[in-house]
Amino acid sequence: MEEFENLVADVFSRKCTSRSVLETITGRWAILALVALYEGPYRFNALRRRVDGVSEKMLSQTLQTLERDGMVLRVAEHTIPPRVEYSLTSMGREAAERLIPLITWLEDRMPDVVTAREGYQGR
Repeated sequence: MEEFENLVADVFSRKCTSRSVLETITGRWAILALVALYEGPYRFNALRRRVDGVSEKMLSQTLQTLERDGMVLRVAEHTIPPRVEYSLTSMGREAAERLIPLITWLEDRMPDVVTAREGYQGR
């Protein structure tokens, strides 16, 4: 328990322990990877195709960070060629379940966003 004594649980504080995790899971590629993995396990290249536009390097870094933070599970089978599969942990599933409504809301509100952008450009 001693290791948890220094945790600061106030996202508005610069000392907040959760800020780095918040930064990770709200990054563009992490959100998309978490929501894609919510659909089920993926191998790396299949996940890269699902998350259209992400580079191999960025997806690899994102998955490593999500794995480090306990959101993603990486299982490597020692076969030839090696088979690596990614899936969500229970914490990763919880995060994805909270992100899906945000994505749905955003997709539904895009006409309003487009209108706002057009109004902004006209100023």
